[in-house]
Formats: sequence, C-alpha cells, structure tokens
Amino acid sequence: MATNLHRYIPMTEQDQAEMLATIGVSSTEDLFRDIPEAIRYKGTMPMSSALDEFSLLEHMKELAGRNADTDRYKSFLGAGIYDHHLPVVINHMISRSEFYTAYTPYQPEISQGELQAIFEFQSYICELTGMKVANASMYDGVTAMSEAGALAAGATRRKQLVVSRAVHPEAREALRTMAHGLNLEIVEIGCTGGVTDLDALRAAVTTLTAAVLVQSPNFFGAVEDIAAIEPIIHGAKGLLVVSANPMALGLLETPGKLGADICVGDAQPLGISQSLGGPTCGFFAVAEPLMRRMPGRIVGQTTDQDGKRGFVLTLQAREQHIRREKATSNICSNQALLALCASIYLSTMGKQGLIDAATLNLQKAHYAANTLKAQGFELPFGAPFFNEFVVKLPEGASVKETNLKLLEAGYLGGYDLGIAYPELKGHMLIAVTEKRTRTEIDSFASRLGEVVA
Repeated sequence: MATNLHRYIPMTEQDQAEMLATIGVSSTEDLFRDIPEAIRYKGTMPMSSALDEFSLLEHMKELAGRNADTDRYKSFLGAGIYDHHLPVVINHMISRSEFYTAYTPYQPEISQGELQAIFEFQSYICELTGMKVANASMYDGVTAMSEAGALAAGATRRKQLVVSRAVHPEAREALRTMAHGLNLEIVEIGCTGGVTDLDALRAAVTTLTAAVLVQSPNFFGAVEDIAAIEPIIHGAKGLLVVSANPMALGLLETPGKLGADICVGDAQPLGISQSLGGPTCGFFAVAEPLMRRMPGRIVGQTTDQDGKRGFVLTLQAREQHIRREKATSNICSNQALLALCASIYLSTMGKQGLIDAATLNLQKAHYAANTLKAQGFELPFGAPFFNEFVVKLPEGASVKETNLKLLEAGYLGGYDLGIAYPELKGHMLIAVTEKRTRTEIDSFASRLGEVVA
C-alpha cells in the first residue's frame, strides 16, 4: 500500500548496480559498446539540468500554452478533425478504470462490459451507414480507407483502384502506400465544380478495376452524387467504397441505400476530442457478402450455458490469429476507448439529437458562406455542401499569412488547400460546426475581410 503514496518509485544507486551486475556489465556505458566510438555523441545534450516537480510542471504548462487550442481560439479549421460539442458525460464514462485501462478483451468471461460497448458501437455504425456488418473499429478513417482498397482488390482479384482526388489527401497517401505493398495500380480522377468528374470516372473504370473510392461529403465539403457513381463501377462488376462523415449521415441518405459495398470513415465528429490531431477512431462497414473479408474483428452476441445474453469476439481474421499470409489485415488493435466515446455520444444525443446537430452544421456553414459571399469573397464551387466550403482569397493573398493574422485576432482559420492541391493556391477550406455562434461567424467574416483587404 505504501507505494501508492508515490507518483513513481525512484531507482537508487544500489538498484542500478544490482541490475547492471545481473545482466553482466559494469556500467551503463557498457550498454552502448556495440556502437562504434567514432560515431558516438561526445558533447553534452542541449537540455536543462534536472528540475524539481514544481518547476517541471510549470515548464510543461508553458510548453502546452503555446498550442493554439480550441479552448482559447474560435476554430474554423476542419479538414478531417472538427471542433464539435462534446457532452460532459463522455469524459465521465470513459474515465472509469474498467474502460480506461482495458486492452483487447480476449477473455470474454471478464470483459463483458467492454465487449457490449463495442457491440453497441457496431450496431450504431450499421444503422448510420445502412450497411449489414461493421467491425469493432479501426485506427482512423485514413487507414480504414486503405484497408477498404485492399479488401476490394482481394475480393475481386483485380489490381486497379480508381480514387477521386476529392478524397482526403492523407487517405490517398495511405492508399498509395498500401497499394505499393500489394502491387496495385492507383488511378486518380480529377474534379469539376468541387466534386468527382463523372465523365473522367466513366473513362477510367474498366473490367480491371477492383473498386471506385469516393468521399462524401468530400474533402472540399461537397456532397458527391453517389447514386450516379454506383452504376459506373457496378456495371464493371467492381465494388463501391464510400468514405462518409458520420455527422452528415444524420441528414444524408445512407451509403448502403445508395449502393455502397464498403463504407468507411472517421468517428471523430461523434464525441471524440480533437486532441490536437488525434488519436481518432475509424469505422468500417460492409455488405454481408464481404463480411468474412473484413479487417480487424467483430464482436458477436450469443448466449451462455444458462441462456443469458453474452458477447464474444468473432471473425478475427488478422495476423495475430491465423497465418500471416492468410490474414486480411495487419491492423492488430481496435480503438475501443474512442469507439466507446462515439457510442456514448450517439446514446446521449439520440436519433433526433444527431439530426439536430447535423442540421445546425449545415445551416451555420451556409450562413457563413453567404456572409462571406456578401462581402465579396468568391466561392468557386457550386456543389451542395455540408459543414465545409471553399473560399478563394483575393489575388495575391497568402492563406498562410492570412491565417497568422487571424490567429492574432483569436481565430483558427481554414485549411490552406494549396498545400495538397497546387491548382487551388490561394483557396481556403473553412469548417463551421454547431459550436460556432452567429456572432462568431460574423466577426470571423469581418476580420477575414479586413485581413485580405
């Protein structure tokens, strides 16, 4: 019990000497003897001497204070991570030690709570996406997209993936990395008016195409015409992969009803903190014929010998359980704690609450777009959008410099599209969530106009 009084247990000189003697060396320097003397660092590391606890805490607070977080700044930055409202009950629940310290529930007899929570997550994802089966979550939406490409190639035994350039740039990078290892060909389709060019898509899809991968709402915030894309790939007997924003699914038709074979995305909008960029939680749902090819794991519902409802891990077709060359995925863990965040969020909000939150995102984003348009800003894309839209800054204005000036005024400005799309240099991707008030939107628009004037 005495050890609980200490934040840590220090190592004495005697402890160090005994450990060194046990492994057969006389000093810590001997641990590095395999490193050639010529390449060893001889100087003193540029760091302070040891700090006492109070000084260290003050130093860490100062470092953390340099981050431009959404507690102190009004955020109009999205591009994959969004500043949504987090009901306080979420943090209260996930801080319980039963969830907070849990790892993989290999022993179902002692993990029923976690297994049920994951089962509820799967059920919510199926309802949101309109798909038949969902897994127990992935690392994030980006890796879920690349895993979808791998599944499609394996299921169709084809080597070509056609992906829209309106898909998140980081998801396309992950897809390329995966494709390199599996010797797959990636064909990118351009955009017109902020959405996928359907004529170019028709020209690119052939009998060699395993899948078409699109995102809706896409990276520019625009809603893709999934109903028009579906017959293009299914006519070639390939698969349709749709990456979706789960918040938008509170309003939009489900990908499953629009013909998607695989639906993936990031659950971050559903009650998961931005945490300065992650971690998040990916979801992955499929039509029933693809169930046994799904990466990761599935929690299934069953009954015990007394007839009581229980939960177990099923369909664990991954490298830890079967031969590596037969595994459907190399992802070895799911984001159970963050999936729990999403489940608590959806339970708290309810069906109508999610619709209301999605409606606020839609209305406030359109209000912001109209306000900026009234100030003379050009909105280059005319496609319907959800809670993000593209604004073109005046000729010669730098998005980077503009964002620095907005930061000084207390705003996190939009994403610089020129980083990933050279043809969109000088364009800013602005996100507006339910948290932004009308006053904040008006003030942001006014300040943006002053900065670029």
